[in-house]
Amino acid sequence: MLSIRNLVKVYPGPVAALQGINLDLQNGMFGLLGPNGAGKTTFMRVVAGLLEPTSGEVLLDGTDVIKTPQFLRSRLGYLPQDFGLYPHLTGEKMLAHLLRLKGVESPKGTMALARELLDKVNLSFASQRKVKTYSGGMRQRLGLAQAIAGDPRLIIVDEPTAGLDPEERVRFYYLLAELAEKRIVLLSTHIVEDVAVLCSRFAMINRGRIVAQTSPSEVRKHLEGNIYEASVSTAELESIRKSQMVTQAILVEGTNRVRIYQKGGTPPIGFIGVPPTLQDAYFVTLRSELPGITQQ
Repeated sequence: MLSIRNLVKVYPGPVAALQGINLDLQNGMFGLLGPNGAGKTTFMRVVAGLLEPTSGEVLLDGTDVIKTPQFLRSRLGYLPQDFGLYPHLTGEKMLAHLLRLKGVESPKGTMALARELLDKVNLSFASQRKVKTYSGGMRQRLGLAQAIAGDPRLIIVDEPTAGLDPEERVRFYYLLAELAEKRIVLLSTHIVEDVAVLCSRFAMINRGRIVAQTSPSEVRKHLEGNIYEASVSTAELESIRKSQMVTQAILVEGTNRVRIYQKGGTPPIGFIGVPPTLQDAYFVTLRSELPGITQQ
């Protein structure tokens, strides 16, 4: 189990990036969902041992890894948001270099282990290609290969699907889901779809605070009967934004398709009730805490 207790991080200024985070994570995939600047990356860096907290505890299977960071190093796989690579190296040589830096060894040798890991993340076909020719998804898979080296107990991935095209994103989903079967995988993202697809449990973070701990199905259930949708003109959209809580407004075939949250009462003319989505729940929770959802 990964247990976070009263985690606080204050930067000079002062800026309170984390304001007393409490979480308990079992084996499987756990999502941390929040807008940019909410504190996700700071949280991930603290848990990964790259940033010292102002106060609080991070316990992995009962051991405080802030006080004993060497316990964590051999049990952690980390894929940061910004992952640097040497573009002139092949994928195989790049991964072998990263394995040596991490101190991961194999009786078969480093190059053999690199080839084995590339096969696990479906990159064997590009092992001899230079990294500069890799797509965004291929680079992320290479980063994931180094993260899973050494069979870590805990894997942390920070915004892993940002910038990926739909096909690459789906491929990455399957890799992460497989990894989460026997270990703790902590996924940080601002992309609601990532959580909807991968996570049976997740937390929402905003301004350094956990504002909800729940599941996708549970949080959608709390919105049933309160989400409405309609097609509106641009002029009407501005008026609706001022009078209603808009959870989504997108163009569909040139028409503004708008979803709103309304608890009780009568919705505006033309709006009809629709099933809630996790996207609806995300915006409603950030703007007004939902009753019945576990709060900190």
